[in-house]
Amino acid sequence: MKIKILGLAGLFALAGCMADQEGLEPPKAPGDVIRFTAGRCFGACPAYTVQVSPDGSGLLTPERFTSVPGPTRFTLTRLQYRKLVATLAPHRPAAGTTETIAHGRNCDRFATDMPGYTVEWTRPGQPATRLDYQSGCMDPQYGRLRVAIASVPKILDVEHMLNPKAVTP
Repeated sequence: MKIKILGLAGLFALAGCMADQEGLEPPKAPGDVIRFTAGRCFGACPAYTVQVSPDGSGLLTPERFTSVPGPTRFTLTRLQYRKLVATLAPHRPAAGTTETIAHGRNCDRFATDMPGYTVEWTRPGQPATRLDYQSGCMDPQYGRLRVAIASVPKILDVEHMLNPKAVTP
């Protein structure tokens, strides 16, 4: 009986450690933690969340159709972080607000079956800023946003983690 109780206690302790490892540590450098989520589509689109910190830490958490089996840590350079910030800056809503670009709200030309994307900028002690974008929105004014969203995996050099064909048996 004591062995079972000790075993369960050990499992709970390990579960607690694993839960702590699934997020990023608070950043040591000033700047925003950027969380980029690629949602599901009606096909084989990679669905995942990537978080990056101004101190160079990153975490990719897959949902489906990626080449990594679970949360995967990576590092990025200051140049990569600055390029990500600069690429997303023109599309960032006002501080502490949420902007949604979606069919029926502010999008007339819409293709179905496309993934949705969410970008969140956070800093300790400040309200988050969020952009929700349904990528099926084909209105011309969102062309630069589509390019920015598509460039995020390349900027962060995580494309190899998103290609399900890269998985080896």
